[in-house]
Amino acid sequence: MTTPSDPPAALREPPPPARRAGKAGSGELVFTRVAGRTVLEKALARSPLKLLAPKNHGQAAWVFVASFGGGLVGGDELNLHARVGRGAAALLSTQASTKVYRSPLVSRQRLEAEVQAGGLLVAIPDPVVCFAGSRYEQDIDVALADDASLVLVDALSSGRSARGERWAFDRYASRVRVSRGGRAVLLDATRLDPAHGALPERMGRFDALATLVALGPRAASAAEALLAPRPPPERRAELVASASPLRGGGAVVRVAGTSVERVAGFLRGALAFLAGELGDDPFARKW
Repeated sequence: MTTPSDPPAALREPPPPARRAGKAGSGELVFTRVAGRTVLEKALARSPLKLLAPKNHGQAAWVFVASFGGGLVGGDELNLHARVGRGAAALLSTQASTKVYRSPLVSRQRLEAEVQAGGLLVAIPDPVVCFAGSRYEQDIDVALADDASLVLVDALSSGRSARGERWAFDRYASRVRVSRGGRAVLLDATRLDPAHGALPERMGRFDALATLVALGPRAASAAEALLAPRPPPERRAELVASASPLRGGGAVVRVAGTSVERVAGFLRGALAFLAGELGDDPFARKW
């Protein structure tokens, strides 16, 4: 039962994770193409990292990354290495948004991936949600063979706006590096720190950011569509997107929206082709 003095559900504090010290978790994934399908040859995880590999339609293998405790506490460091073999196709995603809890200590995640000839890696985690007073850093490093392909999403929300925690974290830093045939094609870094100026004022009306990378022959159609000329955004538009070409074919798109749903809608449209590559729509039961 509730009483008139109870706060609305959206404003209630969610149950905190079990109290524990920050931990270092690690994982390793190997995707291999066998008899026309991609199989998960190796899946190793050390707590607090969890790896879930559901059965799915199509020829690709899917893995969802999670952590014990419902999010990252201060001092957590999660490191994942993935290898996608020749001609294989792999999806890396998350069950839900990555929540970063308040702490004076930094929480960190790192993904190192190798995609061999003809392979495809689709890394599309849900947005990171940094609670007030949290500190978070992530590193994404992907090495592609000359004819390998990559679809990557790096997304961030403003936090728990319903609790008055809009852009209220202490620090957020993300670095994405992509190389192809041993040559760097993308180095993208984002750092949001109140020490450089109040974040709510700097971010304006936008509550969600995302970077989308589409690179390689298996993502060529999406990259071409993203780079096509589009009309300029209207004044006070609820979503703004800007695309740039990558060396050797491909595109990187930066998106800002007034809500996670706005940004998610853009990403779903841009990545509709993935259902054919993966055998199912990875967004069907998300957002």
